[in-house]
Parts: sequence; structure tokens; C-alpha cells
Amino acid sequence: MMNYIWFFLLLIALVTGMATGAVDQVSKAALDSASAAVNIALGLIGVMTLWLGIMKIAHEAGLVTLLARAIKPVSRRLFPDIPEDHPAIGAMVLNISANWLGLSNAATPMGLKAMQELQSLNADKDTASDSMIMFLALNTGSITLIPMTVIAARAVLKSADPAEIIGATIFASTCATIAGVLAAKFYIHLQRGFRLLLRRLAAAWKAAATVGVLAVTVGLLVRFGLFAHLVSWLPQGAFRKAVETLSRWAIPFLLLMIPLYGCIKKVKVYEVFIEGAKEGFQVAVRIIPFLVAILAVIGMFRASGAMEYFVLLLTPLTDFIGMPAEVLPAALMRPLSGSGSLGIITELMQTHGPDSFIGRMASTIYGCSETTFYVVAVYFGSVQIKNTRCAIPVGLTADAAGILATVLICRILFL
Repeated sequence: MMNYIWFFLLLIALVTGMATGAVDQVSKAALDSASAAVNIALGLIGVMTLWLGIMKIAHEAGLVTLLARAIKPVSRRLFPDIPEDHPAIGAMVLNISANWLGLSNAATPMGLKAMQELQSLNADKDTASDSMIMFLALNTGSITLIPMTVIAARAVLKSADPAEIIGATIFASTCATIAGVLAAKFYIHLQRGFRLLLRRLAAAWKAAATVGVLAVTVGLLVRFGLFAHLVSWLPQGAFRKAVETLSRWAIPFLLLMIPLYGCIKKVKVYEVFIEGAKEGFQVAVRIIPFLVAILAVIGMFRASGAMEYFVLLLTPLTDFIGMPAEVLPAALMRPLSGSGSLGIITELMQTHGPDSFIGRMASTIYGCSETTFYVVAVYFGSVQIKNTRCAIPVGLTADAAGILATVLICRILFL
């Protein structure tokens, strides 16, 4: 799948660049993006070295195994191919928790460690396993409690309430997570055969009905303002302050408690840290070719002007679902580039105002979706996976669900 997508983006960029006379810009974007990819990978060395060393201590002390046992009822259903006490489960939990709190500098190294553990169980070292695809679904469709980056941008642009999008972001990102998990299950079984897929769907009707009932219930609660009534007893902004406090202290807490727990378990924390930290440089170097490949072609696609034609092509669809056409470029750019989508969203808030309907919807889109192509390139590249199977469709399905949920919740709350 990745072969076709990569070649399609490359072809469209070159053809559009020749048609619009932007060949020079396309060529420059390819070189600049390749250089930026190397800088990104090298910039990861320090933080990856730190966190992989800490993760090694957690593993040697048995903390990761304890964490895996604690979430066994959930992990058994999401990752049936992974042994219950395997360290991959604990590493994935730490990664997902960091994503929930917006700790991207800690989430990426933990995610790469989880991929290494998953690769140790993978029978075909060049092809993504089912567990890897599910893990990527939980990353690309991760629940976001506090979208700090876009909240900061809204504050700079003088929003009356920069954090008012938190509720909408939690709702939309939760929908994206559910869609990502269901899409991973669907595509994995579809690849094994249509008949098996039908049997699985028939067997899972209770789970599907439960998800449907929950979705309808949440929609009704939001529509009639019952969410606000349910939390009216809390002090104003209490939820936001609680999550911000967790985010601020999560990293210092982990940096203290994991080595402390290691000392209690009589682990030679310094020596074990150095052993784990050695992997940081090696992993950063391994992902460079994958980052160069994906970021170069995305840079060419953006520079060619092809994005504008995609916006025109999809405008009838956005009109049908109630999305302002101005927001569509941000939604299309988000899976491709985090900085690119943030630039578009910032420009929308400058033009229309951060507290406008367009500004609020664009802000929510940034918080509920992920840079799918970047995540796939980094995570699979770290373990040299070449055949990503259905990982890209799963990630894009989660992104699309998050955007549709954003349109729904923003029309309910902000119109």
C-alpha cells in the first residue's frame, strides 16, 4: 500500500508542477525536505537516548511487566497475538498515556521501544504484524485530553477562551480512536479473506451495538447540554487545570520514580540506563531513509500546488457535510505535515478570528487527528518494516472519523 501511495504523491507532484510551471519549487522542496528529514532524525537522538535508557531500567526492574498485567483484560482483546506478560504491552501503554497527555517528546521514544518489542514477536521481519497495525491505529487516532500546541496558538491570537475547544477535541479524538481500532480489525480480517470477515462481524454484533449505543448517547448528551450539567458541580476550568498539572509533572515523575523503583529492586540503574541509551543513536539513524522518502514527496506535493486542486475537487463533499470550504486544506494537510497544518490553521484563525466558527473547527481538527504518514514512516522505519499492509488506510480512516466528528461537535457547540 505504501508503495502505491508514495508513487502516487510523487507522480501528482511532478505532473502538477510541470502543468503549473512550479518545477523549480518542486525540486527545491524535495531537497529542502530531505535535509529537514535528516535534521529531525538527528534531533531525536537526545530525547530517544534518554527515554530508551529509562525504559531499559523499567524493563529490568519488572515495572513494564507489572503494567502489562494490569491492563490484561483490554490488551488481550486488542492484541491477542502478544503474550500477556510481554514487555511490548507495557511499552505501548506508556506511549499511549504520553500521547493522551500531549507529551510527544516522551511518547515517540516509548513508541519506538514498543515497536522493537513487537518486532521481536514478528514472524515476517519485513512485513507489519497485526499487533503493529493495531498499535499504529491507537497512535494515529489517539485520544487528546489537552491540545496544548493549538491552545497556545489561540492564546497568542487573543482568543477570549483559548481552552474552549478541549471538550470538542476529546469528543472528536475519542471517535477517531474508536474508528481506528474498528478499522484495524476490519482491514486485518479482510486481508485474511472475505468469509472470515463476515464471520467475525457476525460474532461481534454485541460489541458493535454497544459502540453504536454509546455514540448515540454521547451525541444526545452533547446536543442537549447535559454534559455541562453533569460537570456543573466542578469549579470552572477544573478539568483543564487537572490535566495540565498531570502533563507538567508526568515527565519529572517518571524520571524520578522509574530509577527509584529500579533501586528498590536492586537494579544497577546507571549501567542499565547506559545499556538502553545506546539504542537511541542506532534507532535515529535507521529511520533516516524512511523519513527522507516520505517528507521529500510530501514537500514536493505541497510545493506543486496539487493541494489546491484537491480542495476544489472535494468542495462539494464539504458542502454536503456542513464543513466550511476554508477548513478543508487544514484537514487534508494534517495527515501529511504537522507544521504545515498548524501554519494553515494559524492563518485561518488570523483571518477569521480564533473564536469564529472556522477558527474553532480548525483548532479542533488539529487536536483530534495525527500526522499519519510521519508516524508510519518513523515507527515502521525504526524496525525496518517495508510492507506496512493496511496501516495507512487504518490511520486515514481514524483521521477521517475525527474530522467528521469535529464537524458534528462544532456545529452542535459553536453554531
